[in-house]
Amino acid sequence: MKKLTLIAGALMVGLAHGAPAPKQSDYYTFTRVPIPADVSLEASGLAMLPNGKLAVSTRRGDIFTVSNPLGKADDMKLKLYASGLHEPIGIHWNDGWLYATQRCEVTRIKDEDGDGRGDVFETVSDGWAITGDYHEYAFGSQFDKDGNMWVVLCLTGSFNSNTPYRGWCVRVTKDGKMIPTASGIRSPGGIGLNHLGDVFYADNQGPWNGSSCIKHLTPGSFQSHPASYKWWNLPLVKKHMGPKPPVTPISNSRIPKERERVKEYVPPACVLPHGKLGNSTSGFAFASNDKFGPFKNQLLVSDQSHSNVSRVILEKVNGVYQGAAILFMTGFGSGNIPSFYHESGALFVGGSDRGWGARGGKRFALDRVNWTGKVPFEVHEMRAKSDGFELTFTHEIDPKTAGDVASYSMKAWTYILRAQYGSPEVDHATPKITGATVGKDNKSVHLKVDGLVKGHVHHLVSGGVRSKDGLPLLHPNAYYTLNEIPAK
Repeated sequence: MKKLTLIAGALMVGLAHGAPAPKQSDYYTFTRVPIPADVSLEASGLAMLPNGKLAVSTRRGDIFTVSNPLGKADDMKLKLYASGLHEPIGIHWNDGWLYATQRCEVTRIKDEDGDGRGDVFETVSDGWAITGDYHEYAFGSQFDKDGNMWVVLCLTGSFNSNTPYRGWCVRVTKDGKMIPTASGIRSPGGIGLNHLGDVFYADNQGPWNGSSCIKHLTPGSFQSHPASYKWWNLPLVKKHMGPKPPVTPISNSRIPKERERVKEYVPPACVLPHGKLGNSTSGFAFASNDKFGPFKNQLLVSDQSHSNVSRVILEKVNGVYQGAAILFMTGFGSGNIPSFYHESGALFVGGSDRGWGARGGKRFALDRVNWTGKVPFEVHEMRAKSDGFELTFTHEIDPKTAGDVASYSMKAWTYILRAQYGSPEVDHATPKITGATVGKDNKSVHLKVDGLVKGHVHHLVSGGVRSKDGLPLLHPNAYYTLNEIPAK
């Protein structure tokens, strides 16, 4: 024990005298998949095949396979599996088929003769329509516990739904039936399931969506953009969704008020503040085991413009999803779009700058991330309480700094729910942190906060907190979307 104390003391002294602070590469390593010069691998979907190869769909309509994706970069080879598809975004392996969600349909593909090329293509469902608008993407999920694929359909442009089901989520059964499921969608960037099997999608800043966010999809829900309401008279919608909701949201309002008016409205589960954590929230995955550090079951959410990944820690309060977003990783090669977690402990993230630009700097890239085994000092979870928040940490904490209210600061804001594009941060508040109680486990802190605001993003900075060994937090900023305040 005396030896450990001396080591900890030496580390704190070292940091105080300018020793290098911990950095991301201490904990996670990147391997870039080599891409031949004649291949434009603008990755849009990722799936692992039973033969151990990684399938990669591209926005240009191709699907490639990567051999040895878990090995060294020099051993990875690309091979064309299929071509001629219409911007497939989302691919998933199921029951011997590779399912691809194109703009116009869900297709399943099989390599029947075993030569490494898809040779059987079957339409599963094409129940929605498209125009020539570039914005009409379609994102497909993996299959849920009932055997359905969830598909979210972008609007025509940002403001309109010019053809049936644009701005809708539909479910596609294995036998090809299409079930209208939810309305109010604007511009998805990804869709997937959490570890409980609940379905979420990423929606991007724009009209009726003040900032990019993660939203919870449920049958019959409304997600905020009313352009999709025009298709409520379709027979299939009436069959599966019932009557059209009697009211629509009012522009220039606020989310808590419209939740009271529009009973079907589901608020964003977690906002990733525009310009702070990203500008274009996209695909996500979750680590299904402990081989990626202590972040099992947390959503790992990509951003296309910032070329980063954030952690999203969700909880249900009063039956509504909400939670915190914390920056996790930077340094990806291009604009992140799809992600896939492999049970070996590898996170694959790929993407494209799509002509919009991305901080990664490359036109396209495919990266694999692995954990080194060292645990970064981070806020592990942030949970809402009736009188504030509870924080847990990945390391034991220094009780003096963690128990000092001066180690923290908090501000809060919300966004205008409006028909115009995006929203500034409005209705600013400064909740006061009045207490910081360190838990008996020495890895948690209960923050007592006066002035919590329902419907606001609460930005917590824990810049003064140190670990027992004197480490600062690798990422001291957390953004909690407080849809509901828990009862006492």
